[in-house]
Amino acid sequence: MQRPLTVSVVIPVKDDDCELARCLGAMSRQTRPADEIIVVDNGSTDSSAAVAAAFGVRVVRCETPGIPAASARGYDSARGDVVLRLDADCIPADTWVEAIADAFAARPDVAVFAGGARFIDGPAPLRSVLALVYLGAYVALLTPTLGHLPLFGSNLGFRRAVWQAVGDRVHRWHDDMHDDLDLAFHMGERHRIRYLRSARMGISMRPFSSGRSFATRIRSGAVTVVAHWPEDFPPVRWARLVMRRTASADDRADAAA
Repeated sequence: MQRPLTVSVVIPVKDDDCELARCLGAMSRQTRPADEIIVVDNGSTDSSAAVAAAFGVRVVRCETPGIPAASARGYDSARGDVVLRLDADCIPADTWVEAIADAFAARPDVAVFAGGARFIDGPAPLRSVLALVYLGAYVALLTPTLGHLPLFGSNLGFRRAVWQAVGDRVHRWHDDMHDDLDLAFHMGERHRIRYLRSARMGISMRPFSSGRSFATRIRSGAVTVVAHWPEDFPPVRWARLVMRRTASADDRADAAA
């Protein structure tokens, strides 16, 4: 009998003590508890680290500013077979860990699962519509850019071995990067990504509360895409991915013969 997969959860945080307490409260109600929870304190000046300690989770310091560095520090520190990622202002469904862990156990051919989200604040009548528009546009724009599904850092799971394969190539020191997108460029190159509907997540509308905040997100996405050119210019990347997938299919056919 194969042993159950162990699960690490990574939560980067900076000055979000109240939101972190809410998030960790939701993590404490999981139907399948994580084997470890790592809160990466990215230079908080509030009580975020104390909140994490009060919940009994691991606290890791990251002095390098920016989500890319903080996220990477958490992934480096993880000990589980599978690494899950969400943000401090997220509220996962009680079945979130269980859903992703079960999906990885059932699909050994999948290296990365990305989930969707719903807004938990902002105007109630607009939450579902805005979430659909935001995430739909994100997928519609970036799937052709990448040649595969993008990743969504607020609801993400991957095998730790995949991170170990790409961790030295991600742009962890660039705080103007969109870390989810950068990770997608590297993980999607050789590893299968799938969408997991059952991984349900609540996210905050705070990042879209102002035009300036939204423009910052757009700019970081553009910076990330251009940083991967010319090697990952879409037609070049598509051709490389097609050749790699064709070769993999041929190898599987030969093995089955």
